[in-house]
Amino acid sequence: MEKRLDKINESVSLYQYTDGFSYGTDAVLVSAFCRVKKGQVGAELGTGTGIIPTLLCHHKNPSKIFAFEIQEDYVALARENAELNGFSDRIEVIHENVRDITPSYLRPYGVEAVDFVVSNPPYMKQTSGALGLSDRKTVARHEMHSDITDFARAGARLLKNGGDMYIVYRPDRLCDLICALRENDLEPKEMVFVKSFEGTEPCLVLVRAKKCAESSLKLSELIIYREKDVYTEEMERVYQSSVIGEGYGKRN
Repeated sequence: MEKRLDKINESVSLYQYTDGFSYGTDAVLVSAFCRVKKGQVGAELGTGTGIIPTLLCHHKNPSKIFAFEIQEDYVALARENAELNGFSDRIEVIHENVRDITPSYLRPYGVEAVDFVVSNPPYMKQTSGALGLSDRKTVARHEMHSDITDFARAGARLLKNGGDMYIVYRPDRLCDLICALRENDLEPKEMVFVKSFEGTEPCLVLVRAKKCAESSLKLSELIIYREKDVYTEEMERVYQSSVIGEGYGKRN
């Protein structure tokens, strides 16, 4: 399987399969949306190339991230990328279907529950979109093996009470996401609607949900471009500092 080496920024590079699913702006955004404190332990559901734990380790310095992935070739690729960027000791890539993830995977490392969970899950239902894609792309984009309820359930299993789950998703499936979160005692606390340009419809939504929390929700928006091919100041900050909005401000 052919690979190419892509440079994300001055400090982080990543191998990607030339015929596989490549990381996009959604992965960069949800990494910036995560308000991870130094030394915290987290998990990612569906790591793919490993871009999200790599960016988190580079910018936010967690002590450990358990990165789960169902596709065996991407497990190998994510491990290679962790080593490439010097994070093999902090990123533990585990081959498993999201439906089958339990805290038993954490206990060999002396961990009972994690502080945060992050995910860029498949956006499309199994029956929607172009299923003539390569197998890797189909699994990454469609709910072939796990749906959004499975992702929320796995996040709730792994999180400690009061821990946060961060998800990037499509606005047209926002109702499905909120229902899945609440079914698993994950209360949406923040929602950022991402727009390509001012005045356009949202193309993505970022959601932070807290385990075992009372209801209250903060809404905001992020604009990617101020004109064609020119990022807004906030989007520049996403790429340079991996921070969105208030960044490390107070959370409820």
